[in-house]
Amino acid sequence: MLQANEIQQRYSHLQQTIGEAEQACRSSQDTPKEMRDCIEKISRELKQARDVMQSNDEARIVQCVDSLEDMGDEAKRISRSSPQMPAHLEAVVTRVHAELSDFKHKLH
Repeated sequence: MLQANEIQQRYSHLQQTIGEAEQACRSSQDTPKEMRDCIEKISRELKQARDVMQSNDEARIVQCVDSLEDMGDEAKRISRSSPQMPAHLEAVVTRVHAELSDFKHKLH
């Protein structure tokens, strides 16, 4: 299990990366609605996860990160299956997915 300060650092970094993904979605007219919805859902879940991340409840933290990582998988699937996905958005979605996957693997 990661230390509490490491969890907070990863959570803060994820907030930044998700913020970049939200900005990329808003700045591109070509963003598919499915991708916009998926990124918004991850953002909402990440905001709701703040209390869990600050708790010392290892099981809740693992469950929360697993759920976020599943959403990251969905975002990556959408970005790969959409032919009109803007390149900069695909890149940030790949980063979101990689960070969530790494976070998950460090917790297990």
